[in-house]
Amino acid sequence: MILLLIISEATQQALLGNDFSVTGAMLTIITLVTADILFGLMKKYISGAEAVMDGTPVILVENGIPLMDKLQKVDVSCDDILVAARQSQGITELGKIKYAILERSGHISIIPAEG
Repeated sequence: MILLLIISEATQQALLGNDFSVTGAMLTIITLVTADILFGLMKKYISGAEAVMDGTPVILVENGIPLMDKLQKVDVSCDDILVAARQSQGITELGKIKYAILERSGHISIIPAEG
């Protein structure tokens, strides 16, 4: 989706900009599409490339205890975790959370404690 927006911006600049350079826009578009394809192939065929490019999930709360070093590293507060817990599970206390996981997408997954 982002690639499509960047391509449309490059095309707009070529058509409406000062230099009216279609060649420059085509070079930009070809470069962006080629880079996207290469990154996709790297993720597919090189082990570990996806983790480097997209990151990995991070456990923020384990058995109701916030892991402060990881919270500070990813710049997430306990309030952010409680908001996600209330919205997804109806949980209002950290003690009732077995795991809170920051996913690669930026979403916080909540796994409630048993009982």
